[in-house]
Amino acid sequence: MKKGYILPSLALMSMGFFAFQNAGTSSIEKLKETHLFGAGGQAGLTGAPGEANCTQCHSGSTQDGSAENTFAIADGFTPVTSYTPGTTYNMTLVLNSNPAKKGFSAVVLDGTDSNAGSAAGNAIGGTQGFSSAGRDYISHTSTSNSNSTTFWAWEWTAPSAGTGDVTVYIASNVADDNGTTSGDVIYLSTHVVPESGNAGLNEEAADETGFKAGYNASENKVVMDFNYLSVGEMHFNLVDMNGRSVFTYNMGESEIGENNETIALPSEIKNGMYIVNFFVGNKAMSAKVLIQK
Repeated sequence: MKKGYILPSLALMSMGFFAFQNAGTSSIEKLKETHLFGAGGQAGLTGAPGEANCTQCHSGSTQDGSAENTFAIADGFTPVTSYTPGTTYNMTLVLNSNPAKKGFSAVVLDGTDSNAGSAAGNAIGGTQGFSSAGRDYISHTSTSNSNSTTFWAWEWTAPSAGTGDVTVYIASNVADDNGTTSGDVIYLSTHVVPESGNAGLNEEAADETGFKAGYNASENKVVMDFNYLSVGEMHFNLVDMNGRSVFTYNMGESEIGENNETIALPSEIKNGMYIVNFFVGNKAMSAKVLIQK
């Protein structure tokens, strides 16, 4: 009697084993996609020289990220257009579309395509740092890959004097959260940061914006004035003095020349000092405002 059950059982076990193997393959791929990739930490996928990009795992082709990837570098809370050797800066990235699921990877290289300076993730900024093949990378984390994270921030310490221009290579993933590798769009962008003293017209152009921000207590609004020489997508980000983003707003396109923009703030924002981070295209502007209702 036992033999009559054992043999079919072995056959069922074998069938189950092979079925598990087939199911296991897709399960492993699914695990890689939802946990490994969703948690960031992937090296060599920024689109930098000698690297691949996120289409290694996500279907589709890469897109120009100049309008999607809004990058800025700041000394404390003050935006800069060049770096001073050995100084530590805050780098930030905003995706203008702010999709349901998203991610990014970034690396900074010098003119010889070697790693430039050093980068470190920031828990408050929702980023992590890691190294591979002599390059320092920054990416999102498992808790900063959704639209609840409005921007990413990390620290970058500039390289030694004489390095010259450095380039920040960024690959971002605008994902549709359908649980597969399809339906996602990969945006690649490059952002050149000159060494201080070599910035030339870039610094002058930044000064020409004349960016100013103030608070209108009677209407609970932030008012901003600036000059811009082209049309660009505008993005508003209000940050408290602990570095937390408390309000963001996509504002459409700027006008050529003088601009005056007004943003109504949510009533729950408390009194205090804040930083207005304002982006037009890939240009960052910043000013402190005191909210006193």
